[in-house]
Amino acid sequence: MKNVKWMTRVRRHKSIRKAVSGTAVRPRLAVFRSARHIYAQIVDDEVGLTLASASSLDDLPLSETGKKAVAFAVGQLLASRAASAGVVDVVFDRGGFVYHGRVASLAEGARQFGLRF
Repeated sequence: MKNVKWMTRVRRHKSIRKAVSGTAVRPRLAVFRSARHIYAQIVDDEVGLTLASASSLDDLPLSETGKKAVAFAVGQLLASRAASAGVVDVVFDRGGFVYHGRVASLAEGARQFGLRF
């Protein structure tokens, strides 16, 4: 079998998901990044319910252009939607992606607007 990039990411993601699970007290902040967009959602795995979500496809107030700036704005939007849903503490699930660039930028935007992880 060929060692394709997405296959190794899925393998890493499965390994991470063995340790990371969202509860009602600390739901899971799951991140997915494609070539153009970034998606994030806050999930309670015990019930199987998405509590809040945001993506780069939403209308975002942007002062800068660039993928990292968009990811930061998605993190801010997700944090504000999580606050309205009553979520403060989360467990971060980077989805097998390296904690760098857009994934780190999304996390930093969410932290600055009140999410703790």
